[in-house]
Amino acid sequence: MLSIAALTYRVAGLTLLEEASAQVPAGHRVGLVGRNGAGKSTLLDLIRGALQPDGGAIDLPRGTRIGMVAQEAPGGSTTPLDTVLAADEERASLLKAAETETDGHALGEIHGRLAEIDAHSAPARAARILAGLGFDEAMQARPMSSFSGGWRMRVALAAVLFVEPDLLLLDEPTNHLDLEATLWLQSYLEAYPRTLILVSHDRHILNAVPDHILHLDQRKLAYYPGGYDEFERLRAAKIEQSQALAAKQATRRAHLQSFVDRFRYKATKARQAQSRLKAIAKLAPVAVLQDDPSVTFAFPEPAELAPPLISLEGVSVGYEPGRPILSRLDLRIDPEDRIALLGANGNGKSTFAKLLAGRLPPMSGRQHRAAKLECGFFAQHQIEEMDPEGSAFDHLARLMPRSREFEIRTRLGRFGFSGDKAFVAVRSLSGGERARLNFALITSGAPPLLILDEPTNHLDLDTRETLAEAINDFPGAVILITHDWHLLELTADRLWLVAEGRVRPFDGDLEDYRKLMLGQRSAGEPPTSRWAERPRGAERRKQLEPLRRRAREAEQAMEALVAQRDAVERALMPAELETAARVELMRRRASLEREVVAAEQAWLDAAQALETAAAE
Repeated sequence: MLSIAALTYRVAGLTLLEEASAQVPAGHRVGLVGRNGAGKSTLLDLIRGALQPDGGAIDLPRGTRIGMVAQEAPGGSTTPLDTVLAADEERASLLKAAETETDGHALGEIHGRLAEIDAHSAPARAARILAGLGFDEAMQARPMSSFSGGWRMRVALAAVLFVEPDLLLLDEPTNHLDLEATLWLQSYLEAYPRTLILVSHDRHILNAVPDHILHLDQRKLAYYPGGYDEFERLRAAKIEQSQALAAKQATRRAHLQSFVDRFRYKATKARQAQSRLKAIAKLAPVAVLQDDPSVTFAFPEPAELAPPLISLEGVSVGYEPGRPILSRLDLRIDPEDRIALLGANGNGKSTFAKLLAGRLPPMSGRQHRAAKLECGFFAQHQIEEMDPEGSAFDHLARLMPRSREFEIRTRLGRFGFSGDKAFVAVRSLSGGERARLNFALITSGAPPLLILDEPTNHLDLDTRETLAEAINDFPGAVILITHDWHLLELTADRLWLVAEGRVRPFDGDLEDYRKLMLGQRSAGEPPTSRWAERPRGAERRKQLEPLRRRAREAEQAMEALVAQRDAVERALMPAELETAARVELMRRRASLEREVVAAEQAWLDAAQALETAAAE
């Protein structure tokens, strides 16, 4: 059991943990959650002994093996497979000893221990883990120096999974993974046989993997059963209970104080007044729990363009003449499309995204783009290339030179940069804040097409929910590349698979794709064209499309009527409004109220029809 008792830790005058306590029984899989900056990574460092607490204690059973992903995987000529195998230090030491040991008895003990730890199956097990994380057989035999930093971090993750420590600590392990590797890792962790503490901003993983949630909030720790959705439900109930108790205590305090104020100087009531003063003193303050503050943002509404926004006929694209990465592209993108690009890293998703964004010309074939089409392209390198000394206002002002200050500040406010926050230097912004600023920058021209390449890497759980809402509310088209399964479930209407030099509609849904990937990677296979063997879902989507369209149109009609009603209500507010005008507006409001009720019912009926059809 991991025991955290009255733990206190301070850094640079800031208290991150203050007499925080929790018990994690052996074998529990725990999701560690809390707002950005609360101290989750610091707590992991305290547990593994990389930091020392200012007070309290962390206790683990003697001999507990703790594993955490190394900050950097080794380079050089060693291969990924050898790197992973070397992580099991006992096996490596025994094998080395077996090579030099001459005493028969000692050699027998060495081989006995090798059999106990199943050392001979280790290469196959290491290869399966590497395959799950995207390394095919050829990649497993390449030197580490030939891989980028992201792929090396995958090797570091594979190494700690291979060792299978008694306590596995994972801090955002999917940051360097694509969707396919993320799906495999989720499946692997669901069956992890020892204790696991996982920090993640991926709601889908936090629901699938943990059986408990450890919440770090206001410098304290609280332990909840279940996954993240269950935690949210229990947390909301706890907040409501604490607020109700605080309100009840405030009423009691006010009642006692009222008696004291009335009678404390009256001789016949002085004793009773003193008694009530003591009762007030005994009323300990209730710690009222609060929801974590969340940021809302919205994309500006683009001008309407006639479909298609982009159409491709026999297009090929790449970087070197005569060596296309993708070819025979026959695709079309219309307004309001929500398309997710699936496929392992290295298959050409980013290349295809650059083609759509107009940053990479086609090598051959025909490409048609709507007149005045602009694209908002979100990529991670944009965040890294921001001017560290410039503020959010400075960055957006450069892109909107003809806009007035209040217009720029209003636009920034839509992405959470209100007040003085708009003038904070980028170097002082968190990763999530920089990502939100990037959203503001790429949408400065109100583009009708957004291409989002891994937009959630720096976003916390609440902001990811906000992003999903913003995508769904956006009237333009969205192309999405992400390893966040929950975001895909909430937003994607169409799936395109990038594989084997092609981009084609995937004939199936997300669950079909998940099963396909897990089936391949559990067998140690790289992604292949077997996706084409999945049961076809095109006809199914075609049947549901009219119902989806009906639900969207009903929702849009309802929102338009609500906006009209709200406008009428605002018009009724001025006290100096003439009587005749007020009467006419009141009639209009009553009529709109009836229309809103009817529109709401139509939307509910359409949504129910779609839900019923989808479930059949």
